[in-house]
Amino acid sequence: MELKIGIILAIMVVAYAIAKWKKLSVELSMLASAVAGGLAGAFINTPPISTLGRHLIEGSFTYLDVILVFTTATIFMAIVSESGGVNYVVRATIKYFYNLRIIALILLMIIILIPGALTGAGSVSLLVVGAPIALALSYLGIPKKRVAAILFIVAGLSAAAPPVNIWAMILCAGTAIPYVGFEFPLGIPVLLLGTFTVLTLGWKKEGTMDRQKALEDMPEVPAKMTWWRVILPFLVFFGLVAAYRIWPFDMPILGLPLQFVLAALVAYLVSPKKINILVLSRDTVKRLLPLLATIAVVGSLQQIMTATGVRGLLSYTVISIPLLLLYILLIFIIPISEGVLTYGAAAILGIPLIWYFDSIGLHATVAIAGLTLLWPLGDGLPPTALIGRLSVMVSDYKDSYWSFLKSTWLPWIVITAVGILMVIYSAKLSFLVRWSM
Repeated sequence: MELKIGIILAIMVVAYAIAKWKKLSVELSMLASAVAGGLAGAFINTPPISTLGRHLIEGSFTYLDVILVFTTATIFMAIVSESGGVNYVVRATIKYFYNLRIIALILLMIIILIPGALTGAGSVSLLVVGAPIALALSYLGIPKKRVAAILFIVAGLSAAAPPVNIWAMILCAGTAIPYVGFEFPLGIPVLLLGTFTVLTLGWKKEGTMDRQKALEDMPEVPAKMTWWRVILPFLVFFGLVAAYRIWPFDMPILGLPLQFVLAALVAYLVSPKKINILVLSRDTVKRLLPLLATIAVVGSLQQIMTATGVRGLLSYTVISIPLLLLYILLIFIIPISEGVLTYGAAAILGIPLIWYFDSIGLHATVAIAGLTLLWPLGDGLPPTALIGRLSVMVSDYKDSYWSFLKSTWLPWIVITAVGILMVIYSAKLSFLVRWSM
């Protein structure tokens, strides 16, 4: 039986490789792998050929909650950006903290973190705030290569930051672990690693700087835009998140999608400019379709792997590897798997890993947090390299892509070390989860 399942796994890998060779997208490549695996499994009746379609469709709804969070959060951030709130905050940072580089760098880092933290996608951070932040960093005297490096690392960290971490959501859904208690296990490392990144890569400045010229080159903001118009939607969102924890028996749990919808409604109502909400929502969802398709296909692939026994074979392989060797392999396997499978890596590799770590006494929530610090690094690796390519694009960096990637070596090593250590010492770091509850 193990040999038959191994053949199915090989067929799935070959199908994915052929699809990528034919230059199909990641989503279509994973779908081709799922279909090939299902057809191969039909020869040993796991699953029967008659149920293949049901498994593919049923699996696509596995992460419907994640898709709803992703969509509503991104529409919320699109409204904030369209109203001029993002440009207003970036301009204010340069205007008031231009001569205080450390404060300016940290504030710009936080601005990059917010969209990704709320949507679960570093690409959204770059699409929403990437261009004005890149311009601001350039006027702080940072070369374009290091600007691109800062954007890549911090945007990746934003995807791992709470409250929305899609890798963690997928792992929790696949291991029956509640998606709670991640605020401190993820929030503290992300803030510390983000600060380390912007200070190490942005410390040295080159050339002369002109604040007035920087402000003139930045996008204009509506005259009626004020701080309260920017902050109020976020206060509503975080207020709703905190309310059911402060009053657990009096406040209903609305869920993240509804909370983002209410915050988006507030952002729309306080916007100083008229926004066509239907057109904006349509265009936002259109941009999101590749990522939404990836999440849906990941569910189908996961279900086919479960039905054919491939998922069990991978789980068995994980627990067969000596623990020390497994920790070493994680340094390479996690980022590479993200570069090949994007969010699919969490379902295929992450779920058996968390089962194993939990069985040997590690704390599952902290271990998940540690692994999700490593997956964003893979978004700079081919063939997908989504965040890496966007970072180069918005920073207008024209030289070699690998030259840009090499410039991230120090933050990359530190993030990898922190992530692995969080997994190894997850049981001793469990107090971070208690702080979050």
